[in-house]
Amino acid sequence: MTAQPIELENDPREECGVFGVWAPGEEVAKLTYYGLYALQHRGQEAAGIAVADGSQIVVFKDLGLVSQVFDEQTLAAMRGHVAVGHCRYSTTGSVTWENAQPVFRTTAAGTGVALGHNGNLVNTAELTERARDAGLINSKTPGMATTDSDIMGALLAHGAADATLEQAAMTLLPTVRGAFCLVFADENTLYAARDPHGVRPLCLGRLDTGWVVASETAALDIVGASFVRDIEPGELLAIDADGVRSSRFANATPKTCVFEYVYLARPTACSTAVPCTRPVWRSGAAWLPNTLWMPTW
Repeated sequence: MTAQPIELENDPREECGVFGVWAPGEEVAKLTYYGLYALQHRGQEAAGIAVADGSQIVVFKDLGLVSQVFDEQTLAAMRGHVAVGHCRYSTTGSVTWENAQPVFRTTAAGTGVALGHNGNLVNTAELTERARDAGLINSKTPGMATTDSDIMGALLAHGAADATLEQAAMTLLPTVRGAFCLVFADENTLYAARDPHGVRPLCLGRLDTGWVVASETAALDIVGASFVRDIEPGELLAIDADGVRSSRFANATPKTCVFEYVYLARPTACSTAVPCTRPVWRSGAAWLPNTLWMPTW
Protein backbone atom coordinates (compact mmCIF):
# COMPACT_ATOMS: atom_id res chain seq x y z
CA MET A 1 0.00 0.00 0.00
CA THR A 2 1.46 3.36 -1.02
CA ALA A 3 1.34 6.44 1.19
CA GLN A 4 -1.11 9.12 0.17
CA PRO A 5 0.50 12.45 -0.79
CA ILE A 6 0.14 15.33 1.60
CA GLU A 7 -1.98 18.11 0.15
CA LEU A 8 0.25 21.16 0.35
CA GLU A 9 -1.03 24.69 -0.15
CA ASN A 10 -0.69 25.63 -3.83
CA ASP A 11 -2.27 29.05 -3.53
CA PRO A 12 0.02 32.10 -3.32
CA ARG A 13 0.88 32.78 0.30
CA GLU A 14 4.23 34.45 0.04
CA GLU A 15 3.55 37.95 1.37
CA CYS A 16 4.02 37.32 5.09
CA GLY A 17 5.91 39.32 7.70
CA VAL A 18 8.80 37.93 9.75
CA PHE A 19 10.57 39.39 12.77
CA GLY A 20 13.31 38.17 15.06
CA VAL A 21 15.17 39.60 18.04
CA TRP A 22 18.18 38.58 20.14
CA ALA A 23 18.37 40.87 23.17
CA PRO A 24 19.27 39.55 26.64
CA GLY A 25 17.57 41.51 29.41
CA GLU A 26 14.83 42.86 27.14
CA GLU A 27 11.17 41.86 26.94
CA VAL A 28 11.67 40.17 23.59
CA ALA A 29 8.05 38.98 23.31
CA LYS A 30 6.79 42.56 23.55
CA LEU A 31 9.41 43.79 21.08
CA THR A 32 8.27 41.08 18.67
CA TYR A 33 4.63 42.02 19.19
CA TYR A 34 5.35 45.62 18.23
CA GLY A 35 7.47 44.49 15.29
CA LEU A 36 4.65 42.30 13.98
CA TYR A 37 2.19 45.13 14.53
CA ALA A 38 4.28 47.28 12.19
CA LEU A 39 4.27 44.41 9.67
CA GLN A 40 0.55 43.67 9.98
CA HIS A 41 -0.06 44.90 6.41
CA ARG A 42 1.95 41.89 5.18
CA GLY A 43 -0.33 39.31 6.79
CA GLN A 44 -3.71 39.33 8.51
CA GLU A 45 -4.64 35.64 8.63
CA ALA A 46 -2.66 34.51 11.68
CA ALA A 47 0.09 35.62 14.02
CA GLY A 48 2.55 33.87 16.30
CA ILE A 49 5.60 34.36 18.51
CA ALA A 50 8.21 31.86 19.73
CA VAL A 51 10.46 32.79 22.67
CA ALA A 52 13.58 30.95 23.84
CA ASP A 53 15.28 31.37 27.21
CA GLY A 54 18.36 29.18 26.78
CA SER A 55 16.69 25.96 27.90
CA GLN A 56 13.35 25.79 26.07
CA ILE A 57 11.22 27.38 23.36
CA VAL A 58 7.63 28.47 23.99
CA VAL A 59 5.36 29.10 21.00
CA PHE A 60 2.04 30.94 21.04
CA LYS A 61 0.08 31.40 17.81
CA ASP A 62 -3.50 31.70 16.65
CA LEU A 63 -5.72 32.88 13.83
CA GLY A 64 -6.41 36.60 13.68
CA LEU A 65 -4.65 39.94 13.80
CA VAL A 66 -1.64 40.52 16.03
CA SER A 67 -3.70 42.59 18.47
CA GLN A 68 -6.36 39.85 18.62
CA VAL A 69 -3.95 36.96 19.20
CA PHE A 70 -1.85 38.51 21.98
CA ASP A 71 -2.66 40.33 25.19
CA GLU A 72 -0.52 41.74 27.98
CA GLN A 73 -0.81 38.62 30.13
CA THR A 74 0.31 36.29 27.34
CA LEU A 75 3.28 38.45 26.39
CA ALA A 76 4.39 38.84 30.02
CA ALA A 77 4.50 35.06 30.42
CA MET A 78 6.81 34.61 27.41
CA ARG A 79 10.23 35.31 28.88
CA GLY A 80 13.59 34.80 27.23
CA HIS A 81 16.32 36.48 25.21
CA VAL A 82 15.48 35.23 21.70
CA ALA A 83 12.20 35.56 19.83
CA VAL A 84 10.81 34.79 16.38
CA GLY A 85 7.55 36.30 15.13
CA HIS A 86 5.36 35.81 12.08
CA CYS A 87 2.16 37.23 10.58
CA ARG A 88 0.60 35.25 7.75
CA TYR A 89 -0.98 36.50 4.54
CA SER A 90 -4.26 35.04 3.32
CA THR A 91 -5.69 34.77 -0.19
CA THR A 92 -7.67 31.56 -0.66
CA GLY A 93 -7.34 28.01 0.65
CA SER A 94 -7.52 26.49 4.09
CA VAL A 95 -7.23 28.66 7.17
CA THR A 96 -6.16 26.46 10.07
CA TRP A 97 -4.31 26.85 13.35
CA GLU A 98 -1.79 24.23 12.23
CA ASN A 99 -0.71 26.42 9.32
CA ALA A 100 -0.04 29.43 11.55
CA GLN A 101 3.61 30.17 12.27
CA PRO A 102 6.23 30.04 13.73
CA VAL A 103 6.62 26.36 12.89
CA PHE A 104 8.04 24.33 15.77
CA ARG A 105 9.99 21.09 15.49
CA THR A 106 12.11 19.04 17.90
CA THR A 107 15.48 17.55 16.99
CA ALA A 108 16.61 14.03 17.84
CA ALA A 109 18.72 15.56 20.60
CA GLY A 110 15.61 17.05 22.21
CA THR A 111 16.33 20.67 21.31
CA GLY A 112 13.80 22.85 19.54
CA VAL A 113 13.61 24.78 16.27
CA ALA A 114 11.11 27.61 15.70
CA LEU A 115 10.85 28.99 12.17
CA GLY A 116 9.03 31.83 10.42
CA HIS A 117 8.95 31.93 6.61
CA ASN A 118 8.06 34.61 4.10
CA GLY A 119 8.10 33.28 0.55
CA ASN A 120 6.95 30.65 -1.88
CA LEU A 121 9.04 27.63 -2.89
CA VAL A 122 9.05 25.97 -6.31
CA ASN A 123 10.51 22.60 -5.30
CA THR A 124 8.16 21.80 -2.42
CA ALA A 125 7.33 18.37 -3.88
CA GLU A 126 11.01 17.41 -3.87
CA LEU A 127 11.48 18.60 -0.28
CA THR A 128 8.30 16.81 0.79
CA GLU A 129 9.53 13.54 -0.68
CA ARG A 130 12.82 13.95 1.14
CA ALA A 131 10.99 14.59 4.42
CA ARG A 132 8.72 11.59 3.86
CA ASP A 133 11.67 9.30 3.10
CA ALA A 134 13.24 10.40 6.39
CA GLY A 135 10.01 9.59 8.24
CA LEU A 136 9.40 13.22 9.19
CA ILE A 137 5.86 13.55 7.85
CA ASN A 138 2.87 11.25 7.67
CA SER A 139 -0.15 11.96 5.49
CA LYS A 140 -2.39 10.09 7.96
CA THR A 141 -1.49 12.26 10.94
CA PRO A 142 -4.55 14.37 11.86
CA GLY A 143 -4.14 18.10 12.30
CA MET A 144 -0.85 18.21 10.45
CA ALA A 145 0.42 21.45 8.91
CA THR A 146 0.29 21.58 5.11
CA THR A 147 2.82 24.25 4.21
CA ASP A 148 6.29 24.34 2.69
CA SER A 149 7.34 26.19 5.86
CA ASP A 150 6.60 23.11 7.97
CA ILE A 151 8.58 20.92 5.56
CA MET A 152 11.60 23.21 5.90
CA GLY A 153 11.26 23.22 9.68
CA ALA A 154 11.16 19.42 9.72
CA LEU A 155 14.23 19.11 7.49
CA LEU A 156 16.15 21.67 9.55
CA ALA A 157 15.42 19.84 12.79
CA HIS A 158 16.31 16.52 11.18
CA GLY A 159 19.63 17.89 9.93
CA ALA A 160 20.46 19.20 13.40
CA ALA A 161 20.32 15.70 14.87
CA ASP A 162 24.07 15.18 14.35
CA ALA A 163 25.17 18.76 13.63
CA THR A 164 24.53 22.29 14.82
CA LEU A 165 21.44 24.09 13.54
CA GLU A 166 23.74 26.47 11.69
CA GLN A 167 25.44 23.56 9.92
CA ALA A 168 22.06 21.99 9.14
CA ALA A 169 20.90 25.27 7.57
CA MET A 170 24.04 25.53 5.45
CA THR A 171 23.31 22.03 4.14
CA LEU A 172 19.58 22.52 3.53
CA LEU A 173 19.38 26.06 2.13
CA PRO A 174 21.36 25.40 -1.09
CA THR A 175 18.75 22.77 -1.99
CA VAL A 176 15.75 25.07 -1.46
CA ARG A 177 14.52 26.83 -4.60
CA GLY A 178 12.16 29.77 -4.83
CA ALA A 179 11.56 32.93 -2.83
CA PHE A 180 12.21 32.70 0.89
CA CYS A 181 13.16 34.83 3.85
CA LEU A 182 13.61 32.77 7.00
CA VAL A 183 13.90 33.81 10.62
CA PHE A 184 14.45 30.86 12.94
CA ALA A 185 15.94 30.06 16.32
CA ASP A 186 16.99 27.36 18.73
CA GLU A 187 17.20 27.84 22.49
CA ASN A 188 20.15 30.26 22.28
CA THR A 189 20.70 31.61 18.78
CA LEU A 190 18.74 33.65 16.26
CA TYR A 191 19.17 32.92 12.54
CA ALA A 192 18.08 34.73 9.39
CA ALA A 193 18.43 33.72 5.74
CA ARG A 194 17.44 35.17 2.38
CA ASP A 195 17.14 33.32 -0.92
CA PRO A 196 19.82 33.88 -3.60
CA HIS A 197 17.51 36.11 -5.66
CA GLY A 198 16.53 38.36 -2.75
CA VAL A 199 12.91 38.35 -3.94
CA ARG A 200 11.55 39.38 -0.53
CA PRO A 201 13.11 42.01 1.76
CA LEU A 202 14.93 41.20 5.00
CA CYS A 203 17.01 43.63 7.03
CA LEU A 204 19.23 43.73 10.11
CA GLY A 205 18.85 46.30 12.89
CA ARG A 206 20.78 47.18 16.04
CA LEU A 207 19.41 47.66 19.54
CA ASP A 208 21.42 48.97 22.47
CA THR A 209 21.32 45.48 23.96
CA GLY A 210 21.04 43.26 20.91
CA TRP A 211 19.96 42.73 17.32
CA VAL A 212 16.77 42.65 15.27
CA VAL A 213 15.88 41.18 11.88
CA ALA A 214 12.67 42.09 10.07
CA SER A 215 10.89 42.06 6.73
CA GLU A 216 10.79 45.86 6.61
CA THR A 217 12.53 48.78 8.30
CA ALA A 218 9.20 49.95 9.74
CA ALA A 219 9.49 47.11 12.26
CA LEU A 220 12.93 48.36 13.28
CA ASP A 221 11.65 51.89 13.82
CA ILE A 222 8.83 50.85 16.13
CA VAL A 223 11.16 48.97 18.52
CA GLY A 224 13.85 51.66 18.51
CA ALA A 225 16.38 49.72 16.45
CA SER A 226 18.70 51.42 13.99
CA PHE A 227 19.00 50.09 10.46
CA VAL A 228 22.35 48.37 9.85
CA ARG A 229 22.00 46.78 6.43
CA ASP A 230 19.98 44.42 4.29
CA ILE A 231 20.63 40.73 4.66
CA GLU A 232 22.21 39.83 1.34
CA PRO A 233 20.69 37.36 -1.12
CA GLY A 234 22.18 33.93 -0.43
CA GLU A 235 23.31 34.92 3.08
CA LEU A 236 22.75 33.21 6.43
CA LEU A 237 23.18 35.21 9.64
CA ALA A 238 23.65 33.70 13.10
CA ILE A 239 23.26 35.97 16.13
CA ASP A 240 24.27 34.97 19.65
CA ALA A 241 26.50 36.04 22.54
CA ASP A 242 29.51 36.04 20.19
CA GLY A 243 27.90 38.63 17.92
CA VAL A 244 26.73 38.37 14.31
CA ARG A 245 28.21 35.71 12.02
CA SER A 246 27.67 35.78 8.27
CA SER A 247 27.89 32.77 5.96
CA ARG A 248 27.06 32.49 2.28
CA PHE A 249 25.18 29.41 1.12
CA ALA A 250 24.73 30.57 -2.50
CA ASN A 251 25.94 33.24 -4.89
CA ALA A 252 23.69 36.28 -5.15
CA THR A 253 21.60 36.69 -8.32
CA PRO A 254 19.24 39.58 -7.38
CA LYS A 255 15.72 39.51 -8.84
CA THR A 256 13.34 41.60 -6.77
CA CYS A 257 9.54 41.45 -6.96
CA VAL A 258 7.63 44.38 -8.47
CA PHE A 259 4.76 43.88 -6.02
CA GLU A 260 7.05 44.87 -3.15
CA TYR A 261 7.20 48.32 -4.77
CA VAL A 262 3.53 48.90 -5.46
CA TYR A 263 1.53 46.64 -3.15
CA LEU A 264 3.24 44.91 -0.23
CA ALA A 265 5.75 47.19 1.46
CA ARG A 266 4.84 50.26 3.49
CA PRO A 267 5.63 53.61 1.83
CA THR A 268 8.30 54.22 4.49
CA ALA A 269 10.08 50.90 3.88
CA CYS A 270 13.70 51.14 2.78
CA SER A 271 15.80 48.24 1.46
CA THR A 272 17.42 46.92 -1.69
CA ALA A 273 14.10 45.23 -2.50
CA VAL A 274 12.18 48.47 -1.85
CA PRO A 275 14.40 51.55 -2.32
CA CYS A 276 13.67 54.64 -0.24
CA THR A 277 12.90 56.63 -3.38
CA ARG A 278 9.94 54.56 -4.46
CA PRO A 279 9.72 54.01 -8.25
CA VAL A 280 5.94 54.33 -8.09
CA TRP A 281 6.35 57.84 -6.70
CA ARG A 282 8.83 58.78 -9.42
CA SER A 283 6.61 57.42 -12.18
CA GLY A 284 3.60 59.21 -10.70
CA ALA A 285 5.50 62.49 -10.55
CA ALA A 286 6.42 62.13 -14.22
CA TRP A 287 2.88 61.21 -15.24
CA LEU A 288 0.85 63.73 -13.26
CA PRO A 289 1.86 66.97 -15.06
CA ASN A 290 0.85 65.42 -18.39
CA THR A 291 -2.68 64.46 -17.39
CA LEU A 292 -5.59 66.20 -19.09
CA TRP A 293 -7.75 66.09 -15.97
CA MET A 294 -6.78 67.12 -12.48
CA PRO A 295 -8.84 66.69 -9.31
CA THR A 296 -10.08 69.93 -7.75
CA TRP A 297 -9.89 68.99 -4.06
